[in-house]
Amino acid sequence: MTRIVVVGSINMDLVTLAPRFPAPGETLMGERFLSVHGGKGGNQAVAAARLGAEVHMVGAVGDDAFADPLCEGLAEEGVDLEHVARIENCSSGTASITVAGGENEIVVVPGANALLTPSHVAKAQHLIANADAVLVQMEIPLQTVEATLHIAHAQRVPVILNPAPAQPLPVAWLRLARYITPNQHELATLLGADASEDFRNLMRRAACPVVLTRGAEGAWFREEGEPQHQAGFAVKAVDSTGAGDTFNAALAVFLHESLPIAVRKACAAAALSVTRLGARGGMPTTREVDALLSRQHA
Repeated sequence: MTRIVVVGSINMDLVTLAPRFPAPGETLMGERFLSVHGGKGGNQAVAAARLGAEVHMVGAVGDDAFADPLCEGLAEEGVDLEHVARIENCSSGTASITVAGGENEIVVVPGANALLTPSHVAKAQHLIANADAVLVQMEIPLQTVEATLHIAHAQRVPVILNPAPAQPLPVAWLRLARYITPNQHELATLLGADASEDFRNLMRRAACPVVLTRGAEGAWFREEGEPQHQAGFAVKAVDSTGAGDTFNAALAVFLHESLPIAVRKACAAAALSVTRLGARGGMPTTREVDALLSRQHA
């Protein structure tokens, strides 16, 4: 069984569907309300667990009403929570999302995610040392991202940095990552480049190997030499939420099989994830991924 450590955010998404966005000071009657477990870290942990990995989460929740449901949701998926901290006098991370007319407005309050420190990662060092891969994103403090990169690199464990939400990072940090997994905009932001520049040139300029996601087009990847393309899989898309998190999880789970195979399976997993509603609702199992791949060969 592949062992994955995920260092990242855990959120409760509070989603309101409305006929339109309210004007400042206006009270508007909504159509529907949903509370959905999210956070890029939590999503990637669940996706990896569904793909059959042994998953350990390093994260934080508060001491509010959302903390227990968030932890219970992860535990029900088989994610180990030994290193999920409970922060006193603090809210859990939330994202308040209003959806109207196909658009959305989002207010994220990091809450406990902002208090996930390098010391929390250091306490999980023994797990990282025995992992097959480590996943980290950027919805947590940058010093915690840096600590994760250093600890995994020192243990010679491949660390996949999903640089979202994107911001410029020191070249020295990028060199610690085995792979970064941006989209074109995120890669340009990391490099301080123009997002309109050809993405293949951006990939060549990066200080570490890049796996670049391109939505329905699939993904491009480069370790040495020229970027290589993995085509996407044709599916009937229902909801693209969580597709990137599913891609990253699958890449980590299947990385031991070689990068080209892992990218192919990650594209298949991401394609399946968009066929059902919700970030976690469409996250597939390994059997579903294998079935899609076998149909492509038929």
